[in-house]
This record gives sequence, C-alpha cells and structure tokens, in this order.
Amino acid sequence: MASIRWFGHSGFEINADKKVILVDPFLTGNPKAAVKASDITRADIVCVTHDHSDHLGDAIEICKRTGATFVGINELGNHAQAEGVTDVVAMNIGATHEVKGIKISMVQALHSAERGAPTGFVIDVGKARIYHAGDTGLFNDMRMIGQLHRPEIVCLPIGGYYTMGAREAAEAVRLLLPKVVIPMHYLTFPELAQSADDFVNAVKEKELGTQVVVLKPGESHEF
Repeated sequence: MASIRWFGHSGFEINADKKVILVDPFLTGNPKAAVKASDITRADIVCVTHDHSDHLGDAIEICKRTGATFVGINELGNHAQAEGVTDVVAMNIGATHEVKGIKISMVQALHSAERGAPTGFVIDVGKARIYHAGDTGLFNDMRMIGQLHRPEIVCLPIGGYYTMGAREAAEAVRLLLPKVVIPMHYLTFPELAQSADDFVNAVKEKELGTQVVVLKPGESHEF
C-alpha cells in the first residue's frame, strides 16, 4: 500500500516503493501546516515546483539535513546547490528523469517565478502516477498532460487569487480525467478559498467519474 499525505497548502508527502517523496514542503510559517520541518526525519526526494516562499519553503533545509535529492527547474536547482545542497537534479520542462528509481517528469505551469519558470511534476511511483500541478492557472495543454502521462491522482490548486479557483480547477479535471483529484492551495491565507465545497460541487456537476478526495492537513489518501 502507498499513500499521499497533505501537509497543508501545496505540501505533500508521498510514501511508495520504500521511498519518501516531498513536494513543496512549506511548513515553517504555514499557519495550517500539519507538521514542523524538524518532524521530517527522512526524505529521499524533495520536488519544488517554483521558488515562491510558500513552495520552496523548508526544502533546502530538509535536503541538507536528510540527504534528500532536490529536484527543481535548472535555475532553482542551481540556487539550491549554491545554498549547500549536495544532491541536486536541475532539470527542465518536458524532461523525464529517474531519481532513486522514481520517474519524475517536469511539466509546465501557468504562473510566475523569480528563478527559472513555474512547473508541475508527474511522479511515477509504480503503483500510480501523481500529477502535482504546482501553482497554476487553467491552460488547455493540461489535456496533453493527461493524454501523455495518464496520471491517476492529480493535486490541483483551487484557492483563487494566486491560482485557479474552483470553476477553473473543475475544468482542469475534465481535461485530465484522473481517477482521484485532491484539492490544494486553499484555506491557508484569508485571500484564498476557505473551503473545497465549491470545487467538489463543480466537479460533481460535470459527471466525470473522478473521485474528489478532500483531506484535512495531516490526513492521507491510500492507493
């Protein structure tokens, strides 16, 4: 059995194939964080979608402390290396690279960044392919991501203001057609949506057959 645990905001921990993979571990300064950075005692891979502080978060500190491989776009990877991370995969959009036996594909995101460009990841852990969309607005090429990578589990931002809101995220589900969708990037700050209810209803109205899994910070979905 494998699992994906929501830390809150856009942070996740994936446990699969005897590997621990973190994505966007924003814990310090996150009012909804389920754990502290110091609670992370093991990580094999840390993927960071872009360099905004609520996504880069504690990634560098965790990598230095645990020896995890930092995975990010080229310029962000170079930054992590300059900050003292010794094991870095500085890839770019469109590439697939195997990291410690896990296939990781970097895909585009529609957002902003200071170092490089914003990204998403498709992480193939054998039991499932998980698409973490990062911070993004809706874009039609999500359909291509769905067709090419066929992710079974998709993590989508729904908070609005900085990313897609509920209506746009529901349309992203229609383009991607995953088995499971997990909403993220909401609840954390006052300007973001404070509930996933609108998203749940919008997906239900589309009758896509996708299961919406709404997690509380700290909860896991097994697959």
